Amino acid sequence: MVSKTYSAIYWGVDAIKVEVEVDFTKGVPQFIIVGLPDAEVKESKERIHSAIKNSGFSFPPGKIRVNLAPADIKKEGSLLDLPIAVAVLSSFGYIPREKLLNYLFLGELSLDGNLRKVPGVLPAAILAKEENLRLVVPSQNALEGAIIKDLEVYGLSSLKEVVDFLLGNLKVEPARYSGFSLEENYDVDMEDVRGMEYVKRACEIAVAGGHNILMVGPPGGGKTMIARRIPTILPEMSEEEAIETTKIYSVAGLLPPGSGLITTRPFRAPHHTVSDVALIGGGSVPKPGEVSLAHNGVLFLDELPEFNRQALEALRQPLEDGFVRISRARGSAIFPANFMLVSAMNPCPCGHFGDKNKPCTCTVSAITKYQSRISGPLLDRIDIFINVQPLTYEEFKEKKGESSKVMRERVKVAREIQRKRFKGTKIYTNSKMTPKMIREYCKISHEAENILKLASERLGLSTRGITRILKVARTIADLEGFKDIQIQHLAEAIQYRQNVGEFWVSGLK
Repeated sequence: MVSKTYSAIYWGVDAIKVEVEVDFTKGVPQFIIVGLPDAEVKESKERIHSAIKNSGFSFPPGKIRVNLAPADIKKEGSLLDLPIAVAVLSSFGYIPREKLLNYLFLGELSLDGNLRKVPGVLPAAILAKEENLRLVVPSQNALEGAIIKDLEVYGLSSLKEVVDFLLGNLKVEPARYSGFSLEENYDVDMEDVRGMEYVKRACEIAVAGGHNILMVGPPGGGKTMIARRIPTILPEMSEEEAIETTKIYSVAGLLPPGSGLITTRPFRAPHHTVSDVALIGGGSVPKPGEVSLAHNGVLFLDELPEFNRQALEALRQPLEDGFVRISRARGSAIFPANFMLVSAMNPCPCGHFGDKNKPCTCTVSAITKYQSRISGPLLDRIDIFINVQPLTYEEFKEKKGESSKVMRERVKVAREIQRKRFKGTKIYTNSKMTPKMIREYCKISHEAENILKLASERLGLSTRGITRILKVARTIADLEGFKDIQIQHLAEAIQYRQNVGEFWVSGLK
């Protein structure tokens, strides 16, 4: 008679239910796993054999057939160790078959029978709740699974404990999550930045409306310093955002042991040698890339022209759509990628083109070649450009500026205005407005329209560039508390697209 239990694998950030079926017949020892297992799953039979024996159970000789259904989906990872071992023990007669049908099991086994932490527990917990099942996981994963309300999650430390629990010989209380609470701890603050109020102003506007920003300037000007402080002025995460972000980190296996929800907005800063797969995501079984790990947070690309051209061009779709679709022969996986792009670069190879304090040593052709590494279509998806000049000694000696807390309060007010404006839609910030919303919420006077037309002709703006100016102007108006866009708001938004022109040899693309 076949013993059966349930487990899960994940595709993208969602879990897929797996039925683990085990048939045991006495005879010549053989252990077969079918159902499209990868090498790691096939190796599990060695771990399971040792774990069962070292947990005090006998392993009678015979043929063990394990089927992982559905058979047309590839199974990978070590998280199927525990469900297979439990089903095998049930086929040996140690556990009544009916005891297994109310549980979903996940866990990796060590040779001595202990359970090890596995990735992807949060998506599996969501699946378990949908299937009306209880969840059994390694003790290190219990808090992660308990995030899902009204789900019984049992964290156990060994195969022996799992068997005792199923037989009723071990009483275990379901894991409890204390509830959503914000615990943001930043080691940096905007008040650390001396001077450069114009740069901080641009960053505040970018954060308030979820706009992408590019900082251009000589080395040592403070671009990276400011970028690393941008998360400190972002509004606190909502519970929904925290679950979305935690889900991605769970699948990626990046949650610390014993952790619950991620409540601090992500800040990802990949090195410029990152591949396009590592940046966007991919693999035979798709895994999230840096753009998804930055979901609901900030993706910082320092030294932008040094990045692989193919990787940069792959950013176009997530910047527009807020998600990444990775297609493989077995299907497509969708990863959320709603992030704020913050990038920084030098204006030329030596870094001093346009520097007021140090002359540039590059030729015009060298500067043009360097700047052309960033394509026009990618630049067109950036809303705010800002020149960052090194501080003078007098500016360096200035008192501390506004703190992140003060700036964040203004940002929260502007975000609340946008939340009410777009209520009932899936749009939350001005940067994501649709053309219809732009027509409705970004109306300007005839005089302002003439200014925008002149700027469009002078800067050679595309239609996307014009709409991005309107979106930024809408955000500036929100920060200033105006219902309608005023001329000064439009003028400032235009300034953020033209003030980097002096750093571009052939003008802003």
